[in-house]
Parts: sequence; structure tokens; C-alpha cells
Amino acid sequence: MFGLFKKKSATEKLQAQYKKLLKEAHALSTTNRKMSDQKMFEADEVLKQIEKETNLF
Repeated sequence: MFGLFKKKSATEKLQAQYKKLLKEAHALSTTNRKMSDQKMFEADEVLKQIEKETNLF
């Protein structure tokens, strides 16, 4: 309840985006391989951003 108004950090937002992209890639893998590969590429780019954010400290 007290975390109701807590804002997400940039890393948490990137992690949520990464999860979403992986889920979309998995769903597309059975119907459209090219789009699935594109989503995996986008997820990989987000993962690189996450790693860059966490290595700043």
C-alpha cells in the first residue's frame, strides 16, 4: 500500500520492456519467424541498455 505511488526506476522500466518483448517474440515464433527475430533483436538491445545501467555504479 505504501509503495502505491512509488515511481519505477529506469532499470525497472527497461526490465518490464525486455519481458514484454520476449513474450511477443515467443508468441510470434510459431506464426511469423521474421517478426519474432526482430523482437528478439529489440529485446537484446534493451538487455544491453540494462547491463549498461547496472554497470554505472
